[in-house]
Amino acid sequence: MAKQTKTNETTLFIIWAQSLVATMGSLFFSEIMRFIPCELCWYQRILMYPLVVIYGYALAKKEIDYAFPGLIISGIGIGFSSYHYLIQKLPILGEVGESCGVIPCTVEYINYFGFITIPFLALVAFIVIFTAHIILLIQKRSLKK
Repeated sequence: MAKQTKTNETTLFIIWAQSLVATMGSLFFSEIMRFIPCELCWYQRILMYPLVVIYGYALAKKEIDYAFPGLIISGIGIGFSSYHYLIQKLPILGEVGESCGVIPCTVEYINYFGFITIPFLALVAFIVIFTAHIILLIQKRSLKK
């Protein structure tokens, strides 16, 4: 960034930390809790795991431009997570989730407060990453003026 501010570095760190926590959370659910991921969970993992490397590199270089692929990937992740969450929560879409693969995509390994499921957690993580990245881009643009 032309004028790297402490706020921008902190925001970039938050993005990286969010992707790391989401990655570690998914590994906790599968490796420690022994929850078998469904097909849509695998797609969300495929989109989340590279974000740790992408934003880690951008953080090390202190340059948000290196992380542009992360914006695109997190946007796609929002779509997958939203779709997966809707399959779990809307009965009309539940039939689609039953034919998802070996593990039905309608399986709710966790369900806190009636709405917090694993796809919901992934959705929140992707939204935080995407939104914070957009904020960084807006801040960068305003610094150029």
